[in-house]
Amino acid sequence: MPVDKLLGGVSRFQKDVYPEHQKLFERLALGQRPEALFITCADSRIDPCLITQTKPGELFICRVIGNVVPPYPEAIGGVSATIEYAVGVLRVPEVVVCGHTDCGVMRGALHPEALEAYPNVTAWLRYAKVGHRERNPSPEFLLALTENNVLAQLKNLRSHPTVAARLEQGDLAVQGWVYHIGSGTVTVYNETSYRFESATSV
Repeated sequence: MPVDKLLGGVSRFQKDVYPEHQKLFERLALGQRPEALFITCADSRIDPCLITQTKPGELFICRVIGNVVPPYPEAIGGVSATIEYAVGVLRVPEVVVCGHTDCGVMRGALHPEALEAYPNVTAWLRYAKVGHRERNPSPEFLLALTENNVLAQLKNLRSHPTVAARLEQGDLAVQGWVYHIGSGTVTVYNETSYRFESATSV
């Protein structure tokens, strides 16, 4: 059963992983100083720490379908509270909004009628940035849609008071990423070229 697999993983963590990193966990038990707020999709194929090769305590992670950031103050809730806490209280120096290829939310936003039985999902998708709709979108169209959605969420992010204040002070940076599942690569939005470019060239 799935829960047995999870509990087995906990046992292996306690037996094999924890002892090797005991000092790190003992230090983390006293507090956290994450280096970034990482906002990404809840999709099971996305593992922020694996992608970025970060250790526990380095990322403050917000996961929500479609990596959506509702504009302030339209939908004050868990995402808004996470942003406020990370940026205002923990004072993270960086915020990353990371979309990904083959995103079900992007497909759902193109065909909202398919989600009529799920009113909460439908309501949430209104924050996803979708321009004109295509019946059978190509991979290139879906990628452009994903990139535009990341940019829309960055715009929404900047509407949050704690983020706007830190940006004005000049001590906060924000970035938009797209994780390409099949190739394991990441593209980053370049504010100068107005394009998503390979992370290795940014």
